[in-house]
Amino acid sequence: MEQAIKIKAVISGMTCDSCKVHVDTAIKNIAGIQDVKIDSWQAGNAEIVALPEVSNADIESAVAKTGYRAKVISETTSLQSHSADGQFNFDLIIVGGGSAAFAAAIKASELEKSVLMINDGLPIGGTCVNVGCVPSKTLIRTAEAFHNTRQTNFDGIETGAGRLDFKTVIRQKRELVEGLRQKKYIDVISDDPNVTVLKGRAKLLDQNTVQVNGEKRTAKFILLATGSSTFVPDISGLRDSGYYTNDTLYELDELPEHLIVLGGRYIALENAQLFARLGSQVTVLQRSPRILPTEQEDVTDQLTGYLAEEGIDIRTSVKVLAVKMNGAVSVRIKIGDKEDTVNGSHLFIATGRKGNTDDLGLENVGVETFGNGFLKTDDYLRTNTLNIFAAGDVIGKNLFVYSAAYEGALAVENTFSETKKVRNETPLPWVVFTDPQVAGVGMDEAGAEAAGIEFDVSVLSLADVPRALAARNTKGFIKLVRNKADDTLVGARILASEGSEMLMEVALAIKYKIPVRELRQMLHPYLTLSEGIKLAAITFDKDVAKLSCCAV
Repeated sequence: MEQAIKIKAVISGMTCDSCKVHVDTAIKNIAGIQDVKIDSWQAGNAEIVALPEVSNADIESAVAKTGYRAKVISETTSLQSHSADGQFNFDLIIVGGGSAAFAAAIKASELEKSVLMINDGLPIGGTCVNVGCVPSKTLIRTAEAFHNTRQTNFDGIETGAGRLDFKTVIRQKRELVEGLRQKKYIDVISDDPNVTVLKGRAKLLDQNTVQVNGEKRTAKFILLATGSSTFVPDISGLRDSGYYTNDTLYELDELPEHLIVLGGRYIALENAQLFARLGSQVTVLQRSPRILPTEQEDVTDQLTGYLAEEGIDIRTSVKVLAVKMNGAVSVRIKIGDKEDTVNGSHLFIATGRKGNTDDLGLENVGVETFGNGFLKTDDYLRTNTLNIFAAGDVIGKNLFVYSAAYEGALAVENTFSETKKVRNETPLPWVVFTDPQVAGVGMDEAGAEAAGIEFDVSVLSLADVPRALAARNTKGFIKLVRNKADDTLVGARILASEGSEMLMEVALAIKYKIPVRELRQMLHPYLTLSEGIKLAAITFDKDVAKLSCCAV
């Protein structure tokens, strides 16, 4: 498959025709050179025809040995041979079109590698922009604004019933999604000469060959970034119930009268509160004894109470026996020894995620999976087939858009570099966008204990944060976990309205081992939420309730 490429270069430093001859000879002596044409020693423009194994560095080095300088300015290859070694169509094939895929394509282009991106399923941009982060967060803000028209923490403000045009809400959401998809994804990649995008279903035929739209494409390396989707449990009648997932919930034409939510983690809770605030009756059915079961009880118990205050019916330790669709949705459940039936108008499934690896042809290349279809990778994001890498949700580690982008870029760096970098996402900040938000980074008490750290904990009520008092919203707390041996933080949990905006100060303190005593000494603007971090740091050793607002 080796096909010649045409290289254009500029030669500088020549002063006569003899110089031109010396340069011509030096280039022709490179193995793989087929032809050289230099227009004149004055202009120094060279056109070189070479086999793909000839690199730009080979040409520039050969000319340098004659005492002159060469700079390769462009090269032209055929559609059939984009890769640097000429054996394959492309240097890299990326299967997927979300954040990991885009970060990988951009990084590969920066390295001057040829890329084929193959996308199917969700539109370009993947889960985050289309059916995840962007639509959910704009709808959460919409619901918050509507909620605030009907209630207030301030005396002297008259609130009303409020009116909601749900179709307009969905239209505005759709406009935002389409605009960001175009601006942040399609426009970013459309003018990149190193990246080709194909729409179609990809299937691995061997470790270098992918079939798409009935045609074969080859690459030296392959990156699988196919993302994840909702895991649907095996429950009698569920698959025939007309349920919704995050892929479809945000496209409803009418507001659900009664939304039943299966699940009790972040996707379930964010949407439960969102629709409750818009006016739906909401029932949450969670299998575990608590919502957010990986978090400590102080977080989950308080959040449960706040959601219940807004009318959300949260039931835990639920076993779902069967689902039936008969005009409405009926969910038969069992809690302990007691059976019950929950009736609603719509059913939303948020029972975890699975890797999008079905019908990908993994059996043809021997790539191993684990859990719900996730891909096994090593610390460098390689699968067990070493020229095939994977990144993003499909590896089943940290299912966040920012993790996916980091992994996509890292996978490409490790693909084309002899020096490999270990995947390292610690400390990893995360947020559950309920109100109050749950924001976390690093370890909680259980994590610190499991790691054998001698730790202590500071817990500051939002009632001791002046900003929260001024806003008349003191729901929640700030909890810091400290390594007593060196006075550095190892983790934090924040339950607060806009708690996520306090998170990165803690994350930086953990990453760079800033002692707690230095956090206490930092000047924080008065009446900001971030001042709460300083107050929580003080709380390790003092009772801030007994200090003035200017205490240090």
